[in-house]
Amino acid sequence: MYYVQGETMEVIARHLGVSRSTVSRLLLRAKQVGIVRIELIQPGGAGSLEGRFLSQFGVRAQIVPVREGATEILRLQQVAGVAAGRMVDLIGELTPSAHSAAAAPGPGTGSGTDPAGDGAGAGASSPVRAQADSRGAPAGQEAARGLVVGVAWGTTMSEVSAALPSRTVPGLTVVQLNGATDPMEEGTSAGEMLSRIAGALRARSVAFPVPAFFDHVETREAMWSERSVRRVLALVGRARLAVFGVGSLEGSLPSQVYEGGHLSSADRAVVRREKVVGDVCTVMLRGDGSWRDIDLNARATGPTPAQLARIPRRLCVVAGVAKAPALLAALRARVATDLVVDDATARAVLDLAARTERRP
Repeated sequence: MYYVQGETMEVIARHLGVSRSTVSRLLLRAKQVGIVRIELIQPGGAGSLEGRFLSQFGVRAQIVPVREGATEILRLQQVAGVAAGRMVDLIGELTPSAHSAAAAPGPGTGSGTDPAGDGAGAGASSPVRAQADSRGAPAGQEAARGLVVGVAWGTTMSEVSAALPSRTVPGLTVVQLNGATDPMEEGTSAGEMLSRIAGALRARSVAFPVPAFFDHVETREAMWSERSVRRVLALVGRARLAVFGVGSLEGSLPSQVYEGGHLSSADRAVVRREKVVGDVCTVMLRGDGSWRDIDLNARATGPTPAQLARIPRRLCVVAGVAKAPALLAALRARVATDLVVDDATARAVLDLAARTERRP
């Protein structure tokens, strides 16, 4: 009555036989639970920020206006709120109907091995527990009929998970893309983030309780040959949507990869020597988007840019100008099809791209 029919709160109150304050509380509740969502659409022509991101990087960008002088945490929360809505929209677009989901398995079904030998997604230190639905179907079987969404962990994704509206998505499985035991320092808990996402979307979840980085390449290779891990890799291989942030070495809001005790002093020396500017799913990137010959990546548990590219839709969420170099590297590595970013960071990325392209 209020948003569609344009009635005033006074008229609605009289019609329902309640007070105006009750109507106001109902409207507020409708926004809180996601029944009502208000969205501002900015012009997206060729000369707009969105148009420039599409033409330069081939990514569908949603630019979030944030007032000048806003704190970094407020900037992150505003971007995360928009990204949460975008994530729900993409899940709605990609969720198969009951008939088509039952008739056709998702892409990438099979053994889950990678012919190139570099795997996809994260490993698991113990056999994956089969999670059953109300009919007793194991999680892997149900995931083959429904949508699989891969999510990374970190400060940004923690805020996105907190901002998700409540939705019920039948057959949805959420799988963690990269390993992350709880950080040694105070910071984001990957388990809590995954639990919030699964709770908001009424989804089953699959977590990966392993380090973000193995100490030895041989250990990672041995884990990737385990049957339980191969099951997880197969599940990641069926993902049709990935949602992740971008880690950065700079900024007042630390990225958990660098501040959570996941890297040794030797690892940090490699990061500096290789001129790493950030990471996506714990895979390190240089400013030009290259990553293949960085030794540390051979011990990382997240999907590489090449592996992410196999997932049809990939939503990247970034807030904060300090992350501009890392975001530019991610865009050059072609990790994303969709992007939610604040306006100041978007402009900083385009300016940085122009400067670096002019260099001899």
